Amino acid sequence: MATLVEEWVKRRPETCAVREPVTGRSMNYRELWQHAGRLAEILMAQDVRPGDLVAVDLPRSLDLVVAFLGVVRARAAYLPLDVHAPAERIADIVEESGSRVLICAPQAEAGRRAILPSGVRVLSVPQERGETDSTAPMEAAAGEDPIYVTYTSGSTGRPKGVVIPHRAVNRLVVEPNYCTIDPGDRVANTCNPAFDVTTCEIWSTLTSGGTIVPFPLLTDVTMNTWADLVRTEEITTMFLTTSLFHTVAWERPDAFGSMKNLVVGGEQLDLAAVRRVLAARPPARLVNGYGPTEATAFATFFACTTESLAGAERIPIGYPLQKTTVHVLDEDLNPVAAGESGELCLGGPGVATGYLNRPELTAERFVIAPSSGERVYRTGDLVREVAGGALEMLGRKDRQIKLRGFRIELEEIERVAVSTGLVDAAFVEKVGEGASAELVAFLLPAKGTDEDPTDALAGELTAKLPGYMIPAHWHVLPELPVGATGKADRARMVALFADAGRDEPVEDDPSDDPVLAQVKGILRDVLGRSNFSAADNFLDIGGNSVLAVQVASRIQQRYAVPLEPADVLLAESFDALAVHVRTAAS
Repeated sequence: MATLVEEWVKRRPETCAVREPVTGRSMNYRELWQHAGRLAEILMAQDVRPGDLVAVDLPRSLDLVVAFLGVVRARAAYLPLDVHAPAERIADIVEESGSRVLICAPQAEAGRRAILPSGVRVLSVPQERGETDSTAPMEAAAGEDPIYVTYTSGSTGRPKGVVIPHRAVNRLVVEPNYCTIDPGDRVANTCNPAFDVTTCEIWSTLTSGGTIVPFPLLTDVTMNTWADLVRTEEITTMFLTTSLFHTVAWERPDAFGSMKNLVVGGEQLDLAAVRRVLAARPPARLVNGYGPTEATAFATFFACTTESLAGAERIPIGYPLQKTTVHVLDEDLNPVAAGESGELCLGGPGVATGYLNRPELTAERFVIAPSSGERVYRTGDLVREVAGGALEMLGRKDRQIKLRGFRIELEEIERVAVSTGLVDAAFVEKVGEGASAELVAFLLPAKGTDEDPTDALAGELTAKLPGYMIPAHWHVLPELPVGATGKADRARMVALFADAGRDEPVEDDPSDDPVLAQVKGILRDVLGRSNFSAADNFLDIGGNSVLAVQVASRIQQRYAVPLEPADVLLAESFDALAVHVRTAAS
């Protein structure tokens, strides 16, 4: 991949490669190449060798791009981390991966050194350049050489590292059939670096002579500010998580009108939200992308137009990306008849090498399809072929879910909960759909104790798991509901949760002032529930960052006040939120 970037360094050295709209920092291709070369020199001086893993613990930024390219120029592989993940989880991933170097922001170095194994060296991105003819080796990496490893949730209670080789990223970005990025295009970097779609944002741009524009989190700015950035930064291409797209689609459906490409992926795409964008000012091309981490971001795509969705009840995941093969197979890995459901198996150069240091799991999920003799990845997704040959998603074979774009193995949460010793059993389920979806945990306390384990368990899980894996609701079971087979009856648990008074409305207080009444009305519309009072706060009743964006946007529209999602998330109560709005409006 570095060789492909170097072509643009030679052809368009003065073209802007990265620009941070918030800070104004930028680098052209020559400067980026030199800074990455200097980092490569430092890494090699730290005894980093081809194929070694280097952890990158940075947010979306110019430095992140330098770090990725610098690691690759050293012919090592990068391990992107979520800077917001608990320290314990970051330390566990770094240790499990065998990474001996971690790159982070200068102000984070001391904190990271304190949590990492003693043999891990911590450094930051150098601010000085290397020479154009840097001594960093430029021998092209082989197709099978790893370029990055990304960790996903694991059903055994420990996350698993997916090893992605250069050939897989090459398949994704060279002559793509799902979108086109040209020299001079400006591509927004909106994804969490630990989310594999960042691969598209970074490498599709740098191998096309475009400009990467790291975007602020939508929770850190107002919806209008975010939409204005799309226009003022002249963004031509975006890769968005489904949850973020849904949020913008319902609040500012015209925000994408100036774009050439909008690719959305991560969860089932809502047909109504897509039609809302298509009816406003749609981008030239709106694509529903599908693909597991093990297939390098995207494996299939469907171009959404008014015509292609005419009469549709749901949006297909579509057709294969370039150099990708799709197989719909039965339990014995034989092809099913057209229109029948089966497991989607993916082949071609985009398929991962396997799982890092997990040969048994690799052998289980990466197999040879008997009918074709091709090595394929078993996705666990159930699909069928519909009219025109497109694929339609039907569901999962296991208990893996997607929540706000993140892939979660519910068993991982359950195993970590039991490992604390606070409960004898834990059952975690996803309740609701779309932005209102949330995790609910059902608990059997440890024998011999009458104490409610909820608070202590929430604290333990918060220290061990990312925020998106922490249940929004906790229910202590007096006894375990079982079904006819003698197994835990999860459906009955969810039914008990629904019947527990969650949907009983709380009567409005006649003394509510008009602003509070309006705020509560907006909350009811967004959350789809009314069992809360002015004394409650957003997080305690199941709110999340995606829903906070919608609430802030609607309050801002109603009162023309500068309200950020953080104001909604951090308000001690809805009464306090109304006071904030009233003060700003006056």
